[in-house]
Amino acid sequence: MLAATQRLRRSADFAAAIRGGRRVGRGTIVVHLLLEEPVQAPAARAGFVVSKAVGNAVIRNKVRRRLRHLVRPLLDELPAGSTLVVRALPAAAAASYATLGTDLSAALAAARKPRRPR
Repeated sequence: MLAATQRLRRSADFAAAIRGGRRVGRGTIVVHLLLEEPVQAPAARAGFVVSKAVGNAVIRNKVRRRLRHLVRPLLDELPAGSTLVVRALPAAAAASYATLGTDLSAALAAARKPRRPR
């Protein structure tokens, strides 16, 4: 379980991260990371989106639990006030724990890289 200060709860927070953050997709997940937000939270916060396309309620909750467990140590590495939204793709239902971890780490590393100037 994530601490209360580390969880996204309001839909406006999810929308801000999805609209304004960097989006990086890998095989089983899509990560939206918003770093530019002014520091208003004492720690980085995370939220999860697991739609019905992933599977039934049992599968969705299993995927959400796995993602939450994988994200917990990664939140300490993010700057305070940053917002992370992890969206599971339908392939996440059949993916192993190791695959989800690899995809999450790769997507988060890519989202943290500075953007190239155009």
